[in-house]
Amino acid sequence: MGSRSQKEKATYFRQLHRGPEMLVLPNIWDAASARIIEQAGFPAIATTSSGLAAALGYSDGQHLSRELLIEALARITRVVEGPVTADIEAGFGNSIAEVVQTVKEVISAGVVGINIEDSPKQGQKALLDIAYQVELIQALRELATTLDVPFVINARTDVLLLGIGEPEGRFAHTVQRANAYLQAGADCVYPIGYFDQELIANLVKAINGPVNIMGSSSGPTLPELERLGVARVSLAGGVMRSILGHLRAIAQELREHGTYTKMSSAELAGAEFRTLFSD
Repeated sequence: MGSRSQKEKATYFRQLHRGPEMLVLPNIWDAASARIIEQAGFPAIATTSSGLAAALGYSDGQHLSRELLIEALARITRVVEGPVTADIEAGFGNSIAEVVQTVKEVISAGVVGINIEDSPKQGQKALLDIAYQVELIQALRELATTLDVPFVINARTDVLLLGIGEPEGRFAHTVQRANAYLQAGADCVYPIGYFDQELIANLVKAINGPVNIMGSSSGPTLPELERLGVARVSLAGGVMRSILGHLRAIAQELREHGTYTKMSSAELAGAEFRTLFSD
């Protein structure tokens, strides 16, 4: 992958959404975590907006600046060989033109895929108008053609996550948005939330394209998701939350007992750490 062009990485990343194996993305938040995931054998790297923001000292929800986002993405693409996809939330813009500009800069940083959400980042429990989101995805697809980088658009819909509308109508609303986004040019759709196997199976059946599901320890296992026909699994901020939980346990043990058991349980060897960015 190291010798491949950005266009080739984008094409390869798109192919990963269509089998033969399900694409699994343990989302990362900085260059070191990206290297660890790539070294573990995963074919692509995905960022988590909440994790990346936390690593830079901000809460999730587009509270960091577009400039900080781009700088962080450039650091990540510099150190990995495979394709990188970025969670850009709602696009860091208040208009289609502004979001397109964000994506231009994201692609210039070496990224070949994006997550784009259909809920605004002002804290309200609402969705962007479906017509706006369709027009935005169409504009992003046109941008990919203009740049000659067929970057992957993973269109997230937050109907189920936010509980929009009456419960009995949420499934149909989710499917409506998902299929509209695919028709507009999205490569994959992401109905985010914690779902059981029955709901996931129904989503996969009703949506006319690759479906991204959020994996978690409380939900179906990866083999179960693959059997259900899921194309892509994201772990969102789960990996970082687990790492931070382990860090807290290390700190508590050091503070309360003065021992190193948790710190040494899975640490990298010194030689591994020293060569993290040089092999």
